[in-house]
Amino acid sequence: MGKMKKRKVVLIVFDALVIALTTLLSNSIIHLFCELFKIDSKNIAISEVRILWIIGLNVLFCFFTFFVFGTYSKIWKKQNITSYFRCVISVVIGLSIAMLFSMLTGHESTWIFYVFNMILTCATVVLFRVLFVKTITELIKVEAGENFERVLIVGAGKAAEMILTDIYNAKDDENNPSRNLLPVCLVDDDLEKQKKKVMGVEVAGTTKDISHLCEEYNIGLILFCIPSCDEDDRKRIMGYCSQANRKIKILPYLGQLLLDGDNPQLLNQVKDIKIEDLLGRDPINFDKTKIKDFIRDKVCMVTGGGGSIGSELVRQVAKYHPKQIIVVDIYENNVYDIQQELLLEYDNKLDFVALIASVRDYDKMEAIFKEYRPQLVFHAAAHKHVPLMETSPAEAVKNNIFGTWNTAQLSDKYDVEKFVMISTDKAVNPTNVMGATKRCCEMIIQYMSQNNQGRTEFVTTRFGNVLGSNGSVIPLFRREIESGKPVTVTHPDIIRYFMTIPEAVSLVLEAGAIASGGEIFVLDMGEPVKITTLAENLIRMYGKVPYKDVPIKFTGLRPGEKLYEELLMDEEGLKSTDNKKIFIGNQIDINEQDLLEKLDVLREYAEQNDDDKTVHQLEQIVDTFHHKTNK
Repeated sequence: MGKMKKRKVVLIVFDALVIALTTLLSNSIIHLFCELFKIDSKNIAISEVRILWIIGLNVLFCFFTFFVFGTYSKIWKKQNITSYFRCVISVVIGLSIAMLFSMLTGHESTWIFYVFNMILTCATVVLFRVLFVKTITELIKVEAGENFERVLIVGAGKAAEMILTDIYNAKDDENNPSRNLLPVCLVDDDLEKQKKKVMGVEVAGTTKDISHLCEEYNIGLILFCIPSCDEDDRKRIMGYCSQANRKIKILPYLGQLLLDGDNPQLLNQVKDIKIEDLLGRDPINFDKTKIKDFIRDKVCMVTGGGGSIGSELVRQVAKYHPKQIIVVDIYENNVYDIQQELLLEYDNKLDFVALIASVRDYDKMEAIFKEYRPQLVFHAAAHKHVPLMETSPAEAVKNNIFGTWNTAQLSDKYDVEKFVMISTDKAVNPTNVMGATKRCCEMIIQYMSQNNQGRTEFVTTRFGNVLGSNGSVIPLFRREIESGKPVTVTHPDIIRYFMTIPEAVSLVLEAGAIASGGEIFVLDMGEPVKITTLAENLIRMYGKVPYKDVPIKFTGLRPGEKLYEELLMDEEGLKSTDNKKIFIGNQIDINEQDLLEKLDVLREYAEQNDDDKTVHQLEQIVDTFHHKTNK
């Protein structure tokens, strides 16, 4: 900041010299012109006796207008036409006031001299500023190093002060990467803060001005520093930030900040923006005490434990000190990855068993249940890719429905305390095979709960799309952007509910903790998100312009795909829980005999690999499912 003040003083001194010299030069040129053409200079030029007086007036009043129009507060920003126009207006008004003052005080003054002086002074001041700013910009870059970044800070409150303090303190630490950050301006929607300064940095506008200010100030990085911002404002402001096409970093929500000690460090808690930050809703809080009591000292089995949801389940379960974790998955690479991850994190302190097996194989699964005697079973194993299951319905039925049937039956047989199945919003009024199989799974779990003669409590958890999971749109969009291809969206109006993987897993765990059997737990996921908007925001996160730098191609709805997803069957209703974000759908009575008979027929068709009959029988079980090929 001291260097900035010195540079401002240098510019002021040079402006004074420029104004004085152009005044003197203007008068000398007019005198020379008069001598060459034998013209009396008395009424055109200023006498040599009075020229020093005129120079003093010009310098004084030009400086007055320079400060009024804020030309010196703009020299550290990217200069543009507006900046230079401001300088011209300042010179013209300043010299006009000087001429008027000279006339009113009875001193000689000529309009020809002042017009010529205005033109020469304006041209010289603008030219000098062009050269000065270019030189200063290069000097700043040399001083700050190659990683120099000009920063716009969103928010002018306490968090912004703490961030600025951290940035200034980092200047003295050569090993701190933040030493090359240069705070240029702040924005805040509090109108009382406008044009005020926070630790020497000006509040230059409101959040609506972010994109414009990024251009004017040549911003390279936006720091979002409003940890207490509510979800609606956060979504709105993050939209402004993403439109600026600049790198964005963000402070976590207030409840996620580490504020221990008298001098908490916020700068090292700033993180790269993730796509979930653009969804604009608070992370959902869960009762960790209930989950801890639920998991501690229990033998926990996770089927599909190598997948995106299953592996996160394993990670979170591991934090609550289980007696043992058993991971069952058919895909050995994923199981190996989570095994190595937990070995690295917990060394040998965690009792972890990795087993390669299919939930379709009843005998193999029974051997596992018999040997390890799990107390809690989290059933995440499933085929879930909608288009793939449309072309392989028999495989979807074998894996999803009868894999669930096997695992649920064995849980009942071996006295598992709780069985938690992971379902999807696609199970509601399904239009595709995958959704229909998951609805059938929900019916099986409800049947098991109704028919339960043992100690097992059966529960279903249902949520929408999970950000970053295998098969979700985000990894696909990222691959397309990074490979330079158009981003593909099936339909411009398609919308989906979204949640993060940790939120989805926490829902599963808390649902298991509070379940008494038979419930379908549903998460209030807020407003649905338009996939096109999600794609546009992700493109902006890469610093690119949607439709210009990265095209968005609409490919048409895929087989079985809906424009929107639902979370509850109409007949289920809702019942609240202690967690305001979690609701319970009322259990629907299942006709046990009818279900069992239809499942027997379905199994027969699936094992015969007769896809048409399999889909037709699935429609008989799930009465809200009407497949397009069977209409």
